[in-house]
Amino acid sequence: MTYQNPEKKVTLKNNVAQIMTHYFNNLNGEEPQNLHDFFLEEVEEPIIEVVMKNTNNNQSETARILGISRGTLRAMLKKYGML
Repeated sequence: MTYQNPEKKVTLKNNVAQIMTHYFNNLNGEEPQNLHDFFLEEVEEPIIEVVMKNTNNNQSETARILGISRGTLRAMLKKYGML
């Protein structure tokens, strides 16, 4: 079991910062490029997967929760082979 300090909240922001620090620490001299696009590509698919699962694959509800149009969601689902 892992002890967590109850005074320190586990937030998405803190998790992202920790992951990015880990990413930079493991570049092994490689120069990062297009980091914004890379990061968005990495998180977009799992976000869509989790929301789809939690809406029982209801595309309209998923689009509403994500704040995007259903057409945009369908394009993303196609992009990630989820249709």
